[in-house]
Amino acid sequence: MKLQVKFSLYNAITKIAIILLLGAIILFSLDKLAYNQLDNRLIKKKNKIIKNLNDNEIDSLLNKEQSFTDYNILKEEFIVLTDIPDHQKDSTAKVFTEKREIEGDIEVYRILNYKFSYHTNWYNLEIGETMTALQSIKNSIRFYMLVVLVAALFITLVADYTFSNFLLKPFYLIIDKKINLVNDPSHFNYQNIPTNTDDFKILDNSINSLMRKINTLFALEKQFIANVSHELLTPISILSTRFENMLNTPDIPVEHENKIYASLKTLNRLKVIINSLLLISKVENNQYLKTEEISLKQEIEDIYEDLEDRIADKKIDFKADLRNDYHFKGNKALIHTLLINIINNAIKYNVDGGSISISDQITPEQYTLTIGDTGLGMSKELVEDAFDRFKRGNSEENGFGLGLAIVQSIAKFHKIDIDIQSDEHVGTRISLIFKMKLS
Repeated sequence: MKLQVKFSLYNAITKIAIILLLGAIILFSLDKLAYNQLDNRLIKKKNKIIKNLNDNEIDSLLNKEQSFTDYNILKEEFIVLTDIPDHQKDSTAKVFTEKREIEGDIEVYRILNYKFSYHTNWYNLEIGETMTALQSIKNSIRFYMLVVLVAALFITLVADYTFSNFLLKPFYLIIDKKINLVNDPSHFNYQNIPTNTDDFKILDNSINSLMRKINTLFALEKQFIANVSHELLTPISILSTRFENMLNTPDIPVEHENKIYASLKTLNRLKVIINSLLLISKVENNQYLKTEEISLKQEIEDIYEDLEDRIADKKIDFKADLRNDYHFKGNKALIHTLLINIINNAIKYNVDGGSISISDQITPEQYTLTIGDTGLGMSKELVEDAFDRFKRGNSEENGFGLGLAIVQSIAKFHKIDIDIQSDEHVGTRISLIFKMKLS
């Protein structure tokens, strides 16, 4: 999971938790707040009535044997004044909720009850407001609060994701340009990625420093291989000449002759290994030109002619169905070596009476050449190590484990991608992917 997504998820979870906590607090507090608001309204109405009270008002309220409502149809409020015995104790206003019948309808009211004296007479005042309106207000508040919370959550998530994307953009540029897109340390771009974040600057500088060390070691390794290979070829040639001269000696014992033949065979194997390492070294050091026009179809036909006898010896069914004659600029000798190594492996590790199929596919973005066989195949572990030097897919076969290493070096030199699909005892498919140049 990407760091940006983790940041966004963390922010989302924390904000959801905070919003749910605040929402729960608000919802639990809503009833208390609503009742307090309604009680304050009743107290204010009581104070206003007491302040403006006069004899006419009292007589009017006492003579009417009904409740007086602000809205007769809705019956949302009522005021009731009753005469009570004298010599009552002073009391504070009491507020409670109770069902009342007003003009034949029973409603739940929030009622303020207050006893007071006026001109030596005691009266009981009751002011009520229906709870229906209160419940409607609470439902509306809950709904709008939920809408606001969801909108706030969505806006913060989008803002967090956008900001984290902006914040982490230099990090992903460092990963892409400094790690993912680097195939050769010698072509590494040491230019710093623009960023204001100190942590990313440290990371960028650390990668640059590490790549400088790797590039130095890589160059020393290639130079060492090239130097040692050149130095070894001379004594090998001298030893080979001496052994060949010894074979021309008359009356040489048979047992000595066999040992000399074995020594020559070992020297030849060593010479092949050194030449292969030299080839890899030269390719990686860009000592070849890529100026020749190459036809893959023609190269396949030439290689078939070279390997026709070996194909016939193992009774292999060879099919080259190339629908496109793909041309590109490159080094013809190296491409020939790349293809012949792949096809040679398809023959070597194939079963008697097996098959080799070569096909192609073209799209506006790329051209793909696929070479498949019905041979021994490779395990998943061997596929992962296929391009490592001196590792072979099958230890029972003769070879040095340098064929696919050479293939990889030549492919990188020509910017060709390689994909290997293999199953044990089923076969192997190697695809060469040529990227189309956009005009």
